[in-house]
Amino acid sequence: MENLLSIIAVVLYFAATCMIVPGLVHRSGIRIKLVFSLAILAIATHGWLISDLIFNPNGQNMSILNVASLIGFIICLVLTVSMWKTRLWFLLPVVYSFAAINLCAANFLPSTFMTHFEGKIELLIHITIALFAYSTLTIGALFALQLAWLDHQLKSKKSLVINPNLPPLMMVERHLFKVILIGTVLLTATLVTGAIYTEGMFSSPNAHKSVLSFIAWVLYCILLWGHYQQGWRGKRVLWLSISGTSLLTLAYFGSRFVREIILN
Repeated sequence: MENLLSIIAVVLYFAATCMIVPGLVHRSGIRIKLVFSLAILAIATHGWLISDLIFNPNGQNMSILNVASLIGFIICLVLTVSMWKTRLWFLLPVVYSFAAINLCAANFLPSTFMTHFEGKIELLIHITIALFAYSTLTIGALFALQLAWLDHQLKSKKSLVINPNLPPLMMVERHLFKVILIGTVLLTATLVTGAIYTEGMFSSPNAHKSVLSFIAWVLYCILLWGHYQQGWRGKRVLWLSISGTSLLTLAYFGSRFVREIILN
C-alpha cells in the first residue's frame, strides 16, 4: 500500500510539473485550476504516506529521510496554496520534483530514528517550530534564487522576461523579505524553545546544531538589518540567504546523514 501511494504521489507531482513547464518555455497559458487540483491530490497522498511512515505503534520514526520528506510536504503545501496570489511557476516544478524524490527515498530506502513525544509536549512544540522555520527559510532561499534569475534576465534583455507567467521583479523582492522575516522569527522561537526545553543543547551531540543554527540566525538578522536600514539588494541578499539555509541544512542533516545513511 505504501509503495502504491508513493507511486501515485510521484505521478501526480510529475503531471502538475508537466502542466507548468510548457507555459514557462513557450509563454503559453497555464491551466491554474488543473495544476492546483493535481498538486493538491499529490500533496494529500504525500501527507497520508508520510504520516504512515512517521507514526507507528513503537513511537515516531523521525529518520532523516522521513524528516526531509515532511519538509518537502510543508514547502509544497505552502507554495501550492500561494499560487493563486503569486506567480510561482518558476519555483513549483523545482519543489515538486524534490518532493517526489524525497518521498521515494523515504519509502523505498527506509531508515529508523525512533523518538517518543508522548508526555513531551514541549519538545514536540520545539521540533514543530524548527520544521516550519527551516521550511520557511528554504522558501526564502528559493525566492532569492528566482529574484537573481529574473534580475539576470532583465540585465541581459532576454525574451523570457516578458513571459506573462513570470512575476514582476519587485513583487518577488517583496515576498522574499516577508518570507525571510517570518522565517527569522520562527528561527528565533526555535532557538529560544531549544534553550528552554532541550536538555544539553550545547552538549557534544547537539553543539554543532546549536552553533550552526545561531550563526544562521545572525546572518538572517544582518540580512534584514541591511535591507531595511541600508537598502541592501542583489547578490549580497542572495548569498546571505543561501548561506543561512546551507548552515541550517548542515545543522540538522549533516551529522544525521553520516550516522543514518553512510554508517548504516
